[in-house]
Amino acid sequence: MKLRKKIITKTHYKVEPKHDWLKYWRVVRYWVSEAYGLSYPDLEMLLFLYSEDLFSEHDFERFERIMSWDTNRFKRLVSGDWIVPWREKNGNEKALYTLSFKGKRLINAVYKKLSGEEGITTHPSKNPIFRKDAGYIARGYRKMIIEMNEAIQRAKQY
Repeated sequence: MKLRKKIITKTHYKVEPKHDWLKYWRVVRYWVSEAYGLSYPDLEMLLFLYSEDLFSEHDFERFERIMSWDTNRFKRLVSGDWIVPWREKNGNEKALYTLSFKGKRLINAVYKKLSGEEGITTHPSKNPIFRKDAGYIARGYRKMIIEMNEAIQRAKQY
């Protein structure tokens, strides 16, 4: 008597996730680091400050407590024109700061890239990742940036 093998097949239904913003977060984060010279904690700080209107140095330090220790972060972001003074210290009034136009523009670009509204430029003069002298890791990120841009283009077609 010959036995037959029973073949079992499973049906797989793919459910598209409702939110997929952070799929390319690492790629966008690397782009910010290479193109603007910001560290990951600096970018996180700018993301936090983006929705804050005015803040004091104390408010800045309140959020900075959960980050890696860097005593020069505030001064570095001010000197890099990411944060600008809104009001100088005057008597009992403490100095207030706000995110600069440059900082707001960068964070807005990060959100647009993560939401799929725009891709990352691949022009070598505007993106150091695509220069000929870019290192090994940057060349790996090039492929992911191209893949990300193609995914954004495909999504715009539908």
